Amino acid sequence: MTQTLERPTDTPAGRVTAWLEDFQAALTARDVDAAVELFAPTCFWRDLIAFTWNITTAEGRDAVRARLTEVLDRVDPTGFRVTEGEEPTGADGVDEAWIHFETSVGRGRGHLRLTDGKAWTLLTTLYELTGHEEKAGRDRPMGAEHGANKDRQTWLERRDAEAAELGYSRQPYVLVIGGGQGGIALGARLRQLDVPTIVVDRHARPGDQWRSRYKSLCLHDPVWYDHLPYLPFPENWPVFAPKDKIGDWLEMYVKVMELIYWSSTTVESASFDEAVGTWTVELTRDGERLTLHPTQLVFATGMSGKARMPQFPGMDRFRGEQQHSSQHPGPEQYRDKKVVVVGSNNSAHDICAALWEHGADVTMVQRSSTHIVTSKSLMGTMEGLYSESAVANGMTTHKADLTFASLPYRIMGEFQKPLYDQIRIDDAEFYSRLEKAGFALDFGDDDSGLFLKYLRRGSGYYIDVGASELIANGSVKLVGGQVRELTEDAVVLEDGTELPADLVVYATGYNSMNGWIADLVDAETADRVGKVWGLGSDTTKDPGPWEGEQRNMWKPTAVPQLWMHGGNLHQSRHYSLYLALQLKARYEGIPTPVSEPAAVHHTS
Repeated sequence: MTQTLERPTDTPAGRVTAWLEDFQAALTARDVDAAVELFAPTCFWRDLIAFTWNITTAEGRDAVRARLTEVLDRVDPTGFRVTEGEEPTGADGVDEAWIHFETSVGRGRGHLRLTDGKAWTLLTTLYELTGHEEKAGRDRPMGAEHGANKDRQTWLERRDAEAAELGYSRQPYVLVIGGGQGGIALGARLRQLDVPTIVVDRHARPGDQWRSRYKSLCLHDPVWYDHLPYLPFPENWPVFAPKDKIGDWLEMYVKVMELIYWSSTTVESASFDEAVGTWTVELTRDGERLTLHPTQLVFATGMSGKARMPQFPGMDRFRGEQQHSSQHPGPEQYRDKKVVVVGSNNSAHDICAALWEHGADVTMVQRSSTHIVTSKSLMGTMEGLYSESAVANGMTTHKADLTFASLPYRIMGEFQKPLYDQIRIDDAEFYSRLEKAGFALDFGDDDSGLFLKYLRRGSGYYIDVGASELIANGSVKLVGGQVRELTEDAVVLEDGTELPADLVVYATGYNSMNGWIADLVDAETADRVGKVWGLGSDTTKDPGPWEGEQRNMWKPTAVPQLWMHGGNLHQSRHYSLYLALQLKARYEGIPTPVSEPAAVHHTS
């Protein structure tokens, strides 16, 4: 008589283990129906290139079924299991677990949430290609070459030879346009994966992207959120790093991570040769005209793209200075000057505060409502993942990144809204004083707060580090309304209000990143790629339909061999891994059939 052993399912560990065993059995048997039945009716499976060679979320059982039907045979997933040393947990009817698995080409890890024994959210990520692992830990390079060798080359000689060769006698496989934190993080990943890569940037030194910004600029995100790959900031690094300190760190990072980094390099044009399958990129390096032929072209020109300079009547007759915020040199030369800052988001607030500190007469023009959250309250929302207490409780940067990634964007608002509802209560007096000063506040179209506003549109908010008090107490004057025109010496609003000005700063944001493609390739290619950034949430500045992931970021675009990379330091760190692995797989000739490609709905 055969006895069937009952699996314990009265603990989170038991329920998770049972689910993983059943899921793996269904996958092995290629029984899509059985696998789909393990998902809750409302479910989300977010995949970061492990199953789809794409960054995409399947929402609902029908989407899960379609995914498995398409990819199961080629992915051949095996070994779904709880991550060693990580005990599943349960609270409020939800079981959670860290998981590992393998595919036909690599190793994966992820996260699982169960409700009533069914999968509510599943995150799968590829973190390593089998046979192409990074040389780290026990596999780290020896460094020294022991023994006797008449043809020995030192490390420096090898580095100098590589720098002299790549881009001249040997072509890079990847060219990264833009050497800020995004391009540098991706360059470091590709370096560890032995993918020949050149990062180019127009500035004279790595880090100048930060050094050249307005004097008062500091990171608004805390240090625990901002580490770069491989080299975390030291434990005495300030919570909010000044721009020049970040610039120095990036310059050091480029050296230590051994990037081939061409500074003082301007890309003039780029075109794709369909017959050969490579790009032709014309550029000028230190005054020398060069032509490169990379196979893959990555635009890492910044999440916000090109500066958006408004066109108001009378700008040509204004006798004072006019600057976009990205060109603002700092406040020192404007003491006793009348300055009008058009805009009311992060840069506008920082610039207003610095000008006031240096004795300027400052007026902010608020044209639409702005979400404001104090730095202290924002850090409170990150306490469990990115904070000193999180580190003390064993939360690593890697685990925090995956925890955040495990929340599908469709339901992220459900987690964020209660946090901001509480902030409104806790900081009620702060908000009341701002409103009494005439400041128009919002918490996003659906009251979900800062991070979703950032993901949807990359603008419309300010993390308060002091400027809000200047507005509340009247030190920085505030007027609301639209700009009608400029006269020779004033900004005039639609209601006729005249604001005398010696300087006008346009803190008016940035256009979509595909504007750089239009400039360097052509408008047709930019339109084929489409709008970059946003989720398709059908909220302000993020038109629908719903896409479920960041448009065109870190994944294949509609233009083969053209990629977009950017975001804040956290995103540059985390998503550079998946972009690097996609490029490495192509470099090694590993098949990368892309599933669930996103349609292009908007060109800008």
